[in-house]
Amino acid sequence: MKKYVIAGTGSRGSESYIKPLTELYGDCAKLCGVYDSNKKRAGLAAKMAAYDVPVFDEWENMLRTVKPDCAIITTVDAAHDIYIISALEAGCDVISEKPLTTDEFKLNKIYKTAQKTGKKVTVTFNCRFSPLFMRVKELLEEGVIGDIYSAHYEWLLDTSHGADYFRRWHRERRHSGSLLIHKASHHFDLLNWFVSDTPVKVNAFGSRRFYGTNQPSGGINCRGCSRVDKCNFYWDINSGTHFKLYTDCESEDGYLRDRCVFSDQIDIEDTLSLNIKYKSGISAAYSLTAHSPYEGLSIALNGSGGRLELKSFYGSGIFAGARGSSITVFNRYGEQVCYHVPSSNHATKTMLEYPELMRGMKNSGHGGSDGMLRNALFRGMTADPLSQMADLKDGALSIGIGIAANISMREDRAVRLDEFIKFM
Repeated sequence: MKKYVIAGTGSRGSESYIKPLTELYGDCAKLCGVYDSNKKRAGLAAKMAAYDVPVFDEWENMLRTVKPDCAIITTVDAAHDIYIISALEAGCDVISEKPLTTDEFKLNKIYKTAQKTGKKVTVTFNCRFSPLFMRVKELLEEGVIGDIYSAHYEWLLDTSHGADYFRRWHRERRHSGSLLIHKASHHFDLLNWFVSDTPVKVNAFGSRRFYGTNQPSGGINCRGCSRVDKCNFYWDINSGTHFKLYTDCESEDGYLRDRCVFSDQIDIEDTLSLNIKYKSGISAAYSLTAHSPYEGLSIALNGSGGRLELKSFYGSGIFAGARGSSITVFNRYGEQVCYHVPSSNHATKTMLEYPELMRGMKNSGHGGSDGMLRNALFRGMTADPLSQMADLKDGALSIGIGIAANISMREDRAVRLDEFIKFM
């Protein structure tokens, strides 16, 4: 029976860890303490657990008192390093939500501490457990397009999902490192995972074209805004009970979950374009749009044996009714081969071979991927044929692309990852 503690009790920490860890994993894991810099939120989150979990006022005191086997970190991104490093020094393994951290200085401190202590850092990339992406990885491992030469990668966030990043703490670079770190670390990890290669160089361009001061603002946040009847981005945070973790705790630290998406506080980009070079010579073109009229992604991988195209459209945007996914391979024999698209109800080959992945995935978030990831974290895997469990290096390389892109935009040049990642 492993003992766990958690730092960070926002929606991710509470819904993805506190509730399921205490409800579903009582035979192998015990949550022994929760901590949040907002003490009131920590108390509310602890009440979501299936059994009594102590709430601690101080992180270090929780580590000393509980002596956990593992610490789960789900705080604001820019604070990850503080909790990861102290947990490692206390003799704990660490499970960190993506992104691992937000800049090169914190990254190198984490790596140095992990090397010194010999403890394990796991980064939670739930996209690796999405049945759709698992099927693509299986096909690539089977060699359906041979050696990979290049990739074209576009990710679209609609004006429901995308706008939400500009309401929250993510909108300030000092907290999130920008969307290139917070959001795109998912995307970069997928790309690294698909091509099984190491990124070495990045050239990037980005701007803020839609949010921020590009449209009129009527106030600090949506509640009490003077433009309620005129703004298409008005959001009623009190429409449900889910966000009481935030509204009921504002008095503690002043954090507003429904801030205006057209605020002059916003300093991150909403329109981004990157070129990425890999060690083997693979080149990739990536773009992120956070204000699309619909949500989805398009990934094309070109190889010696043909081209694989993955398309997926979903979300709540204007074209949400057209949601769906497809995996198509165009080979060198003039054939177009359409492959079965898995879902949370239709298993991939790997899921059938390792059924422990599937336990608990029903009704779990992100199409079942969250449940499979938790099973792998807390119950373990008999084997990991697709290399789904991401370690410290994987976490570093995913944000390494984003860090390099931020430097590239700031200094108007191409940036090598080994300029700032000391262990490349």
